[in-house]
Amino acid sequence: MRRFWASLGSLAFFIVAPGTILGYIPWSLTNWHIGPPFFGIEPLRWVGVALIVLGFLPLLSSFARFTWDGLGTPAPIAPPSRLVVTGFYRRVRNPIYVALLVILLGEALLLGDKSVAVWGVLFWLFTFAVVVLVEEPSLREQFGDEYRTYCKNVPRWLPRVTPYKPSP
Repeated sequence: MRRFWASLGSLAFFIVAPGTILGYIPWSLTNWHIGPPFFGIEPLRWVGVALIVLGFLPLLSSFARFTWDGLGTPAPIAPPSRLVVTGFYRRVRNPIYVALLVILLGEALLLGDKSVAVWGVLFWLFTFAVVVLVEEPSLREQFGDEYRTYCKNVPRWLPRVTPYKPSP
């Protein structure tokens, strides 16, 4: 039953948070109008489409991991009760944020819109501050040495090539 509520909470948070970051804000900036391609290079639009598709893989997987492995949600009001170190979390500590940034870059390339690219940079700056000042201290307090060991082995932003394997 706990997973049911975690799934429902994750779905609601997915609609609100990524829906706003990837949908509402870019739409409000562009009305989904496709402008000229960046640097006049039309194939960059296809790179954008690829980034959007590729970004959704870790995004969806990570939301599912919070529910099934962490028994919680990515939402701060219903955090996981277990540290999630499976899936994309074996390669990078913040796969949801990385995925959101990849998708925003893809949207900027697809739409040929600098304002979406600027939004992506502003979102990353805000995210960086939240991660360093709020999330990481909170996770260190909640999960202690398990999280400290994880941080020593898994980078914050750039994925590692080989997946991290925590000690049993």
